[in-house]
Amino acid sequence: MTALALNLDAIVQLTDNAFYALCRANPEIKLERTSFGELVVMPPTGGETGRRNSELTFQLQAWNREYQLGVTFDSSTMFQLPNGAYRSPDAAWVMLERWEALSLREREEFPPICPDFVVELRSPSDSLKALQNKMQEYVDNGARLGWLLNPQEQLVEVYRRGQEKEVLSSPTHLSGEEVLPGFVLDLRGIL
Repeated sequence: MTALALNLDAIVQLTDNAFYALCRANPEIKLERTSFGELVVMPPTGGETGRRNSELTFQLQAWNREYQLGVTFDSSTMFQLPNGAYRSPDAAWVMLERWEALSLREREEFPPICPDFVVELRSPSDSLKALQNKMQEYVDNGARLGWLLNPQEQLVEVYRRGQEKEVLSSPTHLSGEEVLPGFVLDLRGIL
């Protein structure tokens, strides 16, 4: 099952508040919204993707607990990007100073901030092109580092602000570089 995009412009203008209310009224459906206002219905992941994502989130959280430089998020967190899109990366991290600059209400709802670091984990049903476009959207909206993990092809695409993407074939580890100092993701069991 692939993601389904719906254009609702002909019948309704989906405001930020209406989108938030729609998501809250339908918690069993994972929704995103593009910067063009299209509503994207995301299919649930299968067991292997869920297991891989759990390992990814665990490693990021363990690093963050030790270094305490920011806040980590799992795939259920929706961020409102500066371009107006609402996106839920599979894992994300925001520097502590940027997170604490948000109001309590902004932190409790869909935070109006682009994470400093994002990860997308490709599931068998995901369109690679759509994920690549999403990764570029994160970078264009302020993400400093992003990883697109592609287990199907044993590839990792590394996205950095102001640089061309880098493609790595069958890496065993990834460095968080200067964005996540000291973080090394062990890809065994993920890729």
